[in-house]
Amino acid sequence: MSLPKEDAAVLSARWTEGVLLKRDVFSTVERGRFRAADGSTVDAVLRRLDQVPWWSFVLARHLFGRERRALEHARGLAVGPELLWAGRRALVRGFIDGVALHLAKPHGDAAYFRSAKQALRRLHRAGICHNDLAKEQNWLRGADGRAYLTDFQLAACFVSRSRLFRIAAYEDLRHLLKHKRSYAPEALTPKERQILARKSVFANLWLATGKKVYRAITRGLFNFTDREGGGRRLVNDAPVLADLIRRNPAVRDTAIVAFADRRAGVGLYAFVEADQAALEAQLHRELVAAKGPKPPEHIQVVHALPRDTEGKPRTEILQLVAMNQLDLIEPMMSSDTDRAFLKDILEQRKNLRDRFNFETDDLKLTSS
Repeated sequence: MSLPKEDAAVLSARWTEGVLLKRDVFSTVERGRFRAADGSTVDAVLRRLDQVPWWSFVLARHLFGRERRALEHARGLAVGPELLWAGRRALVRGFIDGVALHLAKPHGDAAYFRSAKQALRRLHRAGICHNDLAKEQNWLRGADGRAYLTDFQLAACFVSRSRLFRIAAYEDLRHLLKHKRSYAPEALTPKERQILARKSVFANLWLATGKKVYRAITRGLFNFTDREGGGRRLVNDAPVLADLIRRNPAVRDTAIVAFADRRAGVGLYAFVEADQAALEAQLHRELVAAKGPKPPEHIQVVHALPRDTEGKPRTEILQLVAMNQLDLIEPMMSSDTDRAFLKDILEQRKNLRDRFNFETDDLKLTSS
């Protein structure tokens, strides 16, 4: 499957390839830079359909059309990415400087959820329902602390506030409140608790019928499994590999994350807490000899894993390192000590095949 000539011509002239964010049977999504109509260059995200298999192309094109239409209707709302350009099988949307909800983990941040509710209200007033807000990766926490929405492939645009619109809008709100309950339960109002306790008839019907079919198709046919996009390798293989790595007496701990890979589709990156850098090759040999799951594409020995207040590895930071999105790490650092701690990890990172300099001149994490 190739891009139409007019799409290819625009991208050749105006798009600079960057970091691969995601590749599945519905599209390829990457971050890069786009030359706008006024000649300026901006950070942007490209979705393209030229690498999808033939058997999913019809559905992929349908989802592409829904996203394009929703982004066109959402222009100027400041609730999600701005549509910068759209062709027949590719579109470029603005890049939002922020991280997904499951990476940001805004515990106790009531202001974030107030802004999320305001964003959702603006979207609904424009007649747009997102329809995929149960996924934490579709909510972003911007560098400004505000909430933004992304991935409008399932969005629907309505010309009137019909019963179907009201049901879809209610479900959008209910899914937002589920996230609020996870991260800031003390900020829930009595009315919001009532909404959480009452699913719409459509939601109950979906849970009883459609969701089972959806899971069978996505997890079986399309191989989707987890919210981070690691699929079966992250969910099934990573725990087995982590256990095998921990058997080495020189290893104190390990954390395995997924990253988008242009060759493999999804790659695994193992960060291993140990003292011997030479251990990386040894661990790879041991994993091959174990004849278990395919070894991680990258194994990096680190002096210590970054950890939260409970002592758990901060996989949200390690995933950004694996994906080479270094500029998104800086807002998640709370002190110069944290930055110094990560400096060695960043300088020794292994995924250099798909990298792009999104770092600003004053990015402290990589400064000397």
